[in-house]
Amino acid sequence: MTPAMWIMVAALAVCVALSAFFSCSETAYSAVNKVKLKTLQQDGKTRAAAALELAEQYDRLLTTILVGNNVVNIAGTSIATVLFTGLAGSMGATLSTVVMTLLILLFGEVSPKTLAKESPETIAMAVAGPLKLLMKLLGPVNALFALWRRLMTRVFKPKEGESHIEAELMNMVDEAQSEGDMDAHEGELIRSAIEFNDQDVLAIMTPRVDVTALEDTATMEEAADLFRDTAYSRVPVYHEDIDHVVGILNEKDFYVAQHEGVTDIGQIMQPPVYAPSTLMVSKLLKLFQSTKTHIVVVLDEFGGTEGIVTMEDVLEELVGEIYDEHDDVNQELITREDGSMLVDGGMQLSELLEQLGLEDPYEAETVGGWAGEVLGRIPSVGATFEVPGLQGTVISMDKRRVTCVRICRTEQAAEKEEDK
Repeated sequence: MTPAMWIMVAALAVCVALSAFFSCSETAYSAVNKVKLKTLQQDGKTRAAAALELAEQYDRLLTTILVGNNVVNIAGTSIATVLFTGLAGSMGATLSTVVMTLLILLFGEVSPKTLAKESPETIAMAVAGPLKLLMKLLGPVNALFALWRRLMTRVFKPKEGESHIEAELMNMVDEAQSEGDMDAHEGELIRSAIEFNDQDVLAIMTPRVDVTALEDTATMEEAADLFRDTAYSRVPVYHEDIDHVVGILNEKDFYVAQHEGVTDIGQIMQPPVYAPSTLMVSKLLKLFQSTKTHIVVVLDEFGGTEGIVTMEDVLEELVGEIYDEHDDVNQELITREDGSMLVDGGMQLSELLEQLGLEDPYEAETVGGWAGEVLGRIPSVGATFEVPGLQGTVISMDKRRVTCVRICRTEQAAEKEEDK
């Protein structure tokens, strides 16, 4: 080979190396995690700041990378054609095509992109300096392609897609858990925070039938008995009926006042804070913070008492059930050996159906309400109802309220009938 051919071989190697550089850079910046770069920047790494700056202007960066990659690939192919034509004559063009295809695929595309995919942040920081310089050099070219992009978007107007940010965040949490970057508890906490704004007060409140309250004519002794029997720290006080809550009696205030000789609970109770049943839980939390209260009376659309909600109820939406030494631990769902489930009538229907992988087209909020909705009447013990995929049987009731329902898959119910 002549000296000129050795120069062409060296130039060809440079072109393949540059092709690998551009391919590696493209993959790194398409897969880079901006949050990680920001964290590294806060730790004082200057390369992370440069990489983050490039990632923020990805369109210009991509144009620079694509222009550079195409230039070196075309140049490499041209050099290879001249080189192999000089070596192999008429077969040079065919040989050049085969060799360049293998070189570009193996060393210019597949290998560098695989490496960049494994460590996108590290690669992005390593190539940030040369890419920044190249972007300045290709500034006029970037400006030309920017005008072309605007023209294309006017001719082919893209359809505005629906926002799926929440679903994307959920997928990110699932991915982080599967890769081991996050444990199950952390993942559940983040999911609860993401879904926090989707819940309304009705989903977490204590309904009026379960509300323990005092009438405003109650004596101090009756109030003391109630605090002792229930271990509650706060109870609503009503006038004539529960639809007219006039105050909130705090246990601490009560015992201090009793020690000081106060005989009328009306002098101790605090004014109640009200909220509509349609209020979202996120706004309810702000209401708790602004009013400096721990209990809110929930009103229906007619102004009657729908129930009450406490600060603890809101916190449990984020971190799960919180029990103290006075609470009775109640499992809402118990799976039995035969595959059927015993479900508390007060369990949220949406939560049950989500666990079973079924849709929720029903109006009812609770499992007990769901039984009544499907039956079309007030349920009774032993009443059986069916919905697509499930069969339910009312196991127990408290007056007209469903307290326990046995749920089993439809195929399980069919097998039991056959066994009989």
